[in-house]
Amino acid sequence: MELRQLQYFLKVAQKEHVTRAAEELHVAQSAVSRQIHQLEEELGVDLFMQKGRNLQLTPVGQLFRKRVEAVLNELDRSVAEVHEFLDPERGEIRIGFPHSLGTHLIPTIVAEFRRHYPHVKFRFKQGAYPSLIKDVISGEVDLAFISPFPENDGRVAGDIVMTEELFAILPQNHPLAGEQVISLEQLREEKFVLFSQGYSLRPIVWQACLQAGFKPQIAFEGGETDTIRGLVAAGMGVSLLPEMALYQTNPLQPAQVRVVEPSVTRTVGLIHRSDGKLPLVARSFRTFLLTYFKDRQHNNTPVGS
Repeated sequence: MELRQLQYFLKVAQKEHVTRAAEELHVAQSAVSRQIHQLEEELGVDLFMQKGRNLQLTPVGQLFRKRVEAVLNELDRSVAEVHEFLDPERGEIRIGFPHSLGTHLIPTIVAEFRRHYPHVKFRFKQGAYPSLIKDVISGEVDLAFISPFPENDGRVAGDIVMTEELFAILPQNHPLAGEQVISLEQLREEKFVLFSQGYSLRPIVWQACLQAGFKPQIAFEGGETDTIRGLVAAGMGVSLLPEMALYQTNPLQPAQVRVVEPSVTRTVGLIHRSDGKLPLVARSFRTFLLTYFKDRQHNNTPVGS
C-alpha cells in the first residue's frame, strides 16, 4: 500500500468522481483509476460503487476513509513538526472559527501575531459549531475559536477567552431604534431574522426569547452575519448579534440597541484536541492568544482594537 494510493483514494472520495479528482490532483484520469483499482485489489474489497455518473463509497469504503483521513492528517502534522524543528518561526497554523468572528477579530489577531512572526503561515477554516468540533477532533485544524465554549466535551480542551454581549439590531426606521436600552420582551411581536439550524447563535437567541416570555417568529434564516445584518437593515425583521459582528462592512447598516431583561451574552472559547499534542508554532499562537485576551480584559480594552 502506497501513500499515493491513499491520497488518490481520499480525493476521489471527496469529489465522488474520478475525472474531477484527477483534475485537482493534476494527473491523468487513468493513473487515478489504476491506483484505486490496485488499492481495492490489495484490500480485497470494493471501496466505491457507481451511482449515476458519480462514485459513492461503500460501507467499508466509508470506514476506510475515516482511517485514511486520520493517517494523512497525522502525517501532515509530522512533516510540519520537522519543519518547525528546523525553523519554528516558519510553520503553518491551522485554525477554525465561526463566521461571526471572521469579519474583524481573526484578521486583527493574525495581523498582530505576524508582526512578531512574519513568516508563519495560516490555513483558515470557517464553520458552524458541530463542524468546528469535528475538525478539531479529526486533526483538520490545530485550534478553533468556538461559541459557546463546550463545557462538557471531553474530546476537546481549551479556555474561555471572552464573554461577549449580544445587541438587538433593528431597521433604522424602527420605533425603538433610537433607544439606548430595551428589554427583549419589547420585541415580542417582531419577526426575527435568525441563523439557520446548526449555528451556535441561534439557540442563544431562541433561549433568550423564551426567557423573556415569548417564542420568536422567524421571518428569514441565514448562515452569514452579513446576511442577517443586511436583511434587518432592509426592514425584513429584527435580530440579536454579538458586538463583534456589528463592525460596519457596507453602507446598509441596522440600528443596534443594548438589551436587558434578560441580558444576552455568549462565551467564546479557544479549543484544541484533548489527547493531541499541538505543533510548536500552534502552541506559540495559543500562548499569544491567551495573553492577548487576558491583557484586554485586564485593561478593559475592546477585543480587536
